[in-house]
Amino acid sequence: MSIESDHSREAEATRVRILSEALPYIQQFTGRTVVVKYGGAAMKDSSLKDKVIRDIIFLACVGVRPVVVHGGGPEINTWLEKLGIEPQFKDGLRVTDAATMDVVEMVLVGRVNKELVSLINQAGGQAVGLCGKDGNLIQARHVGTEGIGFVGEVRKVDTRIVHALVNSGYIPVISSVAADEQGQAHNINADTVAGEIAASLGAEKLILLTDTSGILENYKDPSTLLPKLDIQQARELIDRGIVAGGMIPKVNCCVRSLAQGVKAAHIIDGRLPHALLLEIFTDRGIGSMLVSSQYQD
Repeated sequence: MSIESDHSREAEATRVRILSEALPYIQQFTGRTVVVKYGGAAMKDSSLKDKVIRDIIFLACVGVRPVVVHGGGPEINTWLEKLGIEPQFKDGLRVTDAATMDVVEMVLVGRVNKELVSLINQAGGQAVGLCGKDGNLIQARHVGTEGIGFVGEVRKVDTRIVHALVNSGYIPVISSVAADEQGQAHNINADTVAGEIAASLGAEKLILLTDTSGILENYKDPSTLLPKLDIQQARELIDRGIVAGGMIPKVNCCVRSLAQGVKAAHIIDGRLPHALLLEIFTDRGIGSMLVSSQYQD
């Protein structure tokens, strides 16, 4: 037998072994809802994007019920610049005046959302694009900070349209734009939207695809990754300044979803190919899993 043939047989054996190891997880999570917040490098890199799309379809094919929530900050910046509008930020929030809000809505709802829907459909899935306005899915309210324009937070969630789609075999793809009681559109942080939707759906998992390995004890050292922690430990890490900067709202989003009944929340590195499948269907996972204090393995 040739060396090339040996390598081929070895690769096939590895593939079968991996599928076999994934079986208990597939059995555990079939019929359960997993909310994926999609953003960061995994959205910008076409090769990574293809793998995320394939992962989402794989989840649907093995009986998991994926719901995708996305942002699109870099593409918003690109279009603002094309239109001669300078992107501005205040306290980490995008200043969203009326002109900027028009661009945010056009880019997130009209461009990014439909591209993701099209990619999923082209790859063999069945996706439907939504924003918070559709079916009154999300009602927004202003965050209350002055001088930032139409930046909102989630006031109320009505997931009936999501349930209807998922129960009919569709993959909902949701952009983080929603209207307030007066019908004014607001830009909402996509992590926040994902967390609130996961809570309202009673999701098994909330997964945030990010540009970091997860929660690190030393942010400069990937080997200090914390693979599993509970709500109390997460809060202590924020108090001690170990979780800092842009990671604080992500961890707070996870903690809030867990407190509302989500079984587990994951912060994983979307820059790794097939990060979703590695986190869900392997023993070790690749990122940080946050659980409630009552969580049982």
